[in-house]
Amino acid sequence: MKALRKPVYLAAGAYTMSMGTGRKEFDPKKARPGLEHYIDEAVRAVLAQIANPDLVDEGVIANFMAARFNRQGNLASLLAAAHPALRYKPMVRVEGACGTGGLGLATGIKTVLADMADVVLVVGVEVQNTVKAVYGADILAGAGHYASQRKAGHAHFFPARFSDRAGAYFARYGAERTRQAMAAWYANAIANARLNPLAQEFHNTAPDLVKLGMSRPDPESFTEHLNFYDCSKVSDGAAAVLVCSEEGLARLGLGRDAAVQVAGYGQVVDDLVQAPPDLTALTTSRKAVEHALGQAGIGVGDVGVFEVHDCFTITGILAVEALGLAQPGEGPDLVLGGGIARNGEHPTNTSGGLIGYGHPTGASGVRMAVDLWKQLVGRAEGFQVPLAREYGLMISMGGDDKTVVAVALRK
Repeated sequence: MKALRKPVYLAAGAYTMSMGTGRKEFDPKKARPGLEHYIDEAVRAVLAQIANPDLVDEGVIANFMAARFNRQGNLASLLAAAHPALRYKPMVRVEGACGTGGLGLATGIKTVLADMADVVLVVGVEVQNTVKAVYGADILAGAGHYASQRKAGHAHFFPARFSDRAGAYFARYGAERTRQAMAAWYANAIANARLNPLAQEFHNTAPDLVKLGMSRPDPESFTEHLNFYDCSKVSDGAAAVLVCSEEGLARLGLGRDAAVQVAGYGQVVDDLVQAPPDLTALTTSRKAVEHALGQAGIGVGDVGVFEVHDCFTITGILAVEALGLAQPGEGPDLVLGGGIARNGEHPTNTSGGLIGYGHPTGASGVRMAVDLWKQLVGRAEGFQVPLAREYGLMISMGGDDKTVVAVALRK
């Protein structure tokens, strides 16, 4: 795997509260902030960390479905509305379903590597609490192949797709142990979210999280193999970070102790029209991870903290197997043994992940990068974990494992 041609860094990350059901501030009967509010909050939080906002050369905005959730296109120009220093500069919008944020990071990284910019602002945003959940499920079905899959698909399209994955995993590797691991994943996510004041589940005070996670799925009202606790929530929010060259980092007035280096990344896609080759494995995610680790010249054992795309609890289990932290069929053992816990061998989704923090779709991949940055530079505050190894690794996944970006970061 070819190494990066020059150093690339991430710095000055920030994200907003993930707003939606579960937050005490959320009231579906009242008007709520829109795209501009979340973009502005995330961008200004980043720019406040640097010496001069004028030093930002370019911008990338990552968003999945604003044209349907918010009836708003031309999002690149909304970045210029966030701060006067961003006017009359190159800005672009990218989209890759639920992996959109990761695609935004990859775009910023490649721009710096191409010597077209020294400081690229990457922003991810989504405002989804604008329609009822069942209509939102139809919008999100656009992450699959809508023409061939939606008509015959479940009303709750993506929960049903991953319910099918859970059912296949149950059949191959055993239902009881996997179901217990899915409940443990949920409990771990909420425990971590309770340490993050910006998380959507921060206010969750349920006394027995595992019991909730073990709730019996109801196929008549939802899906056959997933319950509501297995799912990430509908969320509004934004995240932002700077992608910098060495020269850009110096001009911003940021030292190396305030930045992390991009050690390697993998950006891959699979055929959207075709069904996954194996419902019990995230094959595209595995390919992306192999690219990222190969470019970094490291193994997964060198990584001290992880961020994975746990849109559903079963996805989290499949993700640790795609990472190589567990062999196929052994992901539940890793989870049930505490391997992904804060004090475990492989701390994962330390701020709550998609299930605990929330899943504002276009923002999730950027938020993951920000949380890895926080952990690696020691700025995670209430959810900081001690790091035994100097690398972090993330998987930003779009659709049913079709568009994936994995990024390895070094302290």
